[in-house]
Amino acid sequence: MSSGPAGQATRSFKSPRLETASRAPSRRFLRTVDGVTIEAAYDPGTGSAGDVAFVVAHGFTGDLDRPHVRRAAGVLGRRAAVVTFSFRGHGGSGGRSTVGDREVHDLAAAVAWARELGHTRVVTVGFSMGGSVVLRHAALYGEKGPGREPVAGREHEGRTEARTDAVVSVSAPARWYYRGTAPMRRVHWLVTRPEGRVVGRLGLRTRIHHRGWDPVPESPVECVPHIAPTPLLIVHGDRDGYFPVDHPRMLAEASEGHAELWLEHGMGHAENAAADDLLGRIGDWALAHAG
Repeated sequence: MSSGPAGQATRSFKSPRLETASRAPSRRFLRTVDGVTIEAAYDPGTGSAGDVAFVVAHGFTGDLDRPHVRRAAGVLGRRAAVVTFSFRGHGGSGGRSTVGDREVHDLAAAVAWARELGHTRVVTVGFSMGGSVVLRHAALYGEKGPGREPVAGREHEGRTEARTDAVVSVSAPARWYYRGTAPMRRVHWLVTRPEGRVVGRLGLRTRIHHRGWDPVPESPVECVPHIAPTPLLIVHGDRDGYFPVDHPRMLAEASEGHAELWLEHGMGHAENAAADDLLGRIGDWALAHAG
């Protein structure tokens, strides 16, 4: 994967920052390759890196309007433009959550929109479930990836436009079906039990698909070897209540030295636990490594 693919003309970027900095983020609905409507928002930010856009992928039961997502977007927006979106089954998006499988299409649509807006460098930043999705997306759309969607029999559409130039995965699992902590056992009840899905829909604004994975998608740790040469940063807290530190270490080991690993002392899980200082360091790393 390269920051400027051969044969693709580079469009000039005219920053809309001066025109829209005082307004709320602009919104639109995107359509994924498998036909799901995704709500998304664009904020030109206040930073100087006008050719860069961060695409933020939230965690399970989140959406683009959650306070912790808006806070993360606000910190990153001090460095460059930010695209936020709600995964399928979350917030105002259509469809139902597949908890990390077909969500790769949602991220691809958001990345393609960032490029449509003129940004020549795009960085994906994912948290928890979103952290697993940015890993799978980078592998599927990378130079080493299989080049096919997890929708049977269809080629990737818009693969070049949906590529990413750097990847940041925060608080992500390394493997599927993990039940080793009490919070993850609650998540599995929410996803697999009919009464759990009712709680998800009514209490958490999250509509969860009733069918299991068929086929089971490649796990994050299986995807990591396909991400190079795209820069990869793995961030994890040593007090994460969902996934212990063997998960980020597995991911880093699978990269065979390509990924950078930050184990954050005292940090818990995902967006809520990511301090502004950490988010700022993530933004600075991304600007230094994205192309």
